Amino acid sequence: MKVLVLGSGVVGVTSAYYLAMQGHEVTVVDRQPSPAMETSYGNAGQVSFGFSSPWAAPGIPQKAVKWMFQEHAPLKIQPRMDPTMARFMMQMFNNCTAERYAVNKERMVRVAEYSRACINELRDATGIRYEDRQRGLLQLFRSDSQVEAIAKDMKVLAQCGVRHTLLNAEEIKNVEPALMRVPGKFVGGLHLPDDQTGDCHLFTNRLADYCRDRLGVEFRFNVEIQRLKRQGDRIDGVITSAGELTADAYVVCMGSFSPFLVKDLDIRLPIYPVKGYSLTVPVTDDGGAPQSTVMDETFKVAISRFDDRIRVGGTAELASYDLSLLEKRRATISMVVHDVFPEGGDVAKAEFWAGLRPMTPDSTPIIGGTKYSNLWLNTGHGTLGWTMSCGSGHLLADLMAGRRPAIDPNGLDIGRYAA
Repeated sequence: MKVLVLGSGVVGVTSAYYLAMQGHEVTVVDRQPSPAMETSYGNAGQVSFGFSSPWAAPGIPQKAVKWMFQEHAPLKIQPRMDPTMARFMMQMFNNCTAERYAVNKERMVRVAEYSRACINELRDATGIRYEDRQRGLLQLFRSDSQVEAIAKDMKVLAQCGVRHTLLNAEEIKNVEPALMRVPGKFVGGLHLPDDQTGDCHLFTNRLADYCRDRLGVEFRFNVEIQRLKRQGDRIDGVITSAGELTADAYVVCMGSFSPFLVKDLDIRLPIYPVKGYSLTVPVTDDGGAPQSTVMDETFKVAISRFDDRIRVGGTAELASYDLSLLEKRRATISMVVHDVFPEGGDVAKAEFWAGLRPMTPDSTPIIGGTKYSNLWLNTGHGTLGWTMSCGSGHLLADLMAGRRPAIDPNGLDIGRYAA
């Protein structure tokens, strides 16, 4: 089968890999000059299977009001007359119940845990390296109330068989020795030993090279994807800046821009861009830097270790498709990395970046078919695109081939929004 994958971020390239591994003739199309140049370029660097949690959680609406008046809040909203933003926020707040949180958390962990097995197999099979480390993630708590609140997540992790350990203030230093330099700052942490770190941009590019050189995948860059042509219940082609492209099947992996492509097909994708920022900081003191990934629960900022760099990612900003770099957002993530690892890196020399995370109201990606028999979706992964990319790519390839997938796909496709 000839397949067109639309988008060359980490989700598009992993989808192409698994489709090609099943023997399909795959072409990847993207407007950028190379893979992973948008959301996958400067993400937080964490591959956080056990940390897969919905942004929509009990108490978030009340917290969102408080965060509006805090300088270093994890969520910021840029007020504007945008009915799409208003609809997204309403849908998100409707998911902020204990019942919906449990359902969404299970779906996310289901995909993420499968993705853990898939990326491990992929790394062994391809031999690619991407400054990766398999040393786990440490979620840091600054208050006893945060420790108490994590109990519901630990229950879901246990049900899904995810290894985890709740650590006290002394035990966290055994996982991240540099925390000994900031005594009294944290009351404890949740350690997820099977989580990983690495450079997503490097991973995606090296996997793309493997797909092209070893699996025969064609990549067409600098090609603007304009619209889909339909004929009855099938897609007939893709109109691009390079002309019309045709295939037997089409896969939409365009992140925050996916809704625009399928809107004329009467498919409403409830995906909204949630802007995130990152700093890439050169390491100056190995002993004062993280050895893997830590997540500061208070500020929702992740700090990950590459070979000689620290990637700091955080802030969720609802600002439509605006990619401007706001210095006040830089101040927040700079403050956090300096507060947690004050001697680890030179923040003054950091690269500042922003990207658009394709978020769904329930934080779960949309993976599966549509009402068009040859149109497929793999999009809406939010902050966990890299974490879930291998699992969602493998799942999609199995579904497209009519194979029985390794995990239950129930609740993962666009059908859950049918109502």
